[in-house]
Amino acid sequence: MTIRLRPNGSWNGFEAGQYVHFGVDVNGVLMQRLFSLASSAHDTAQVEITVASHPAGIVSSYLREHARPGMVMTMSQAGGVFTLPHSRPQRLLLISGGSGITPVMSMLRTLCHENHAGRITFLHYAKSAQRIVYGDELADLSRRYPNIEVFTVLPTREQGGDLHGSFGIGHLLEVASDFCTSPTYLCSGPRLRQAVSDLWAQRGIGHLLHTELFVSGTTGPVSRGGDVAAGPGVLRFSRSAVAVPAREGTLLEQAEAAGADPRSGCRMGICHTCTTRKISGSVRNLLTDAVSDGRDESIQLCVSVPHGDVLLDL
Repeated sequence: MTIRLRPNGSWNGFEAGQYVHFGVDVNGVLMQRLFSLASSAHDTAQVEITVASHPAGIVSSYLREHARPGMVMTMSQAGGVFTLPHSRPQRLLLISGGSGITPVMSMLRTLCHENHAGRITFLHYAKSAQRIVYGDELADLSRRYPNIEVFTVLPTREQGGDLHGSFGIGHLLEVASDFCTSPTYLCSGPRLRQAVSDLWAQRGIGHLLHTELFVSGTTGPVSRGGDVAAGPGVLRFSRSAVAVPAREGTLLEQAEAAGADPRSGCRMGICHTCTTRKISGSVRNLLTDAVSDGRDESIQLCVSVPHGDVLLDL
């Protein structure tokens, strides 16, 4: 669902690609969530968010049932480093997957608002035609602006779409053969992000790729910044004596994959239930980008990635 809100006089505006903390009063309890803004950064009258509805999501379910004109929400100032340079590039490649389209949509709307004349290719991956967010608007923008090309990618030809299957070099050669020289902005889930990052690394053009990770199944994007990869190291669990190489993704995802069975209500909107004692090692908070290397401290697994060797009380 898409919700438009009118900020009060304390709002300082935002840059395309940034996010805010929203607070919603759910049955007397203030629930806070992160949402990327999807509107143009030049729209000072309102901001827009698009919330992926999740059956077990407290906030998304509440908004779906109760959002109405006159409803009041709290909103932080905007944050995040997934933003366009102030000197707009004359060539841009935008890639998004699923709900990760929202910050990239903000970039596209902002550039249109500025009458940006540079060439823009927008490549969006979706699981089905019915799940293409902003599909009608994207088609309209590609018709109205001769410098904008929009391509939707669906799993099979039978589902429609302009391209089909998983991301690969073939898609780029077909729609953006100059990708090796194009600044690229990507927001998606882990699988697509990893595939794109690997290809850019193989070509030696990683400096042109700017990414943000959107973790599916939550009420909003939980990972921020231009680089969310884990630092090289080993992730160890004290109770099970299991040790695994640190990899892409949050500590929560990695602990679950290793069979550590951490407590978590993150995907149901129950915040802080994944808080766990870090016995030693360094982790990076994806919301603040701060690196914490203190011993014996509590961290949230869902918003942290290892930064070298880490020992958790799990």
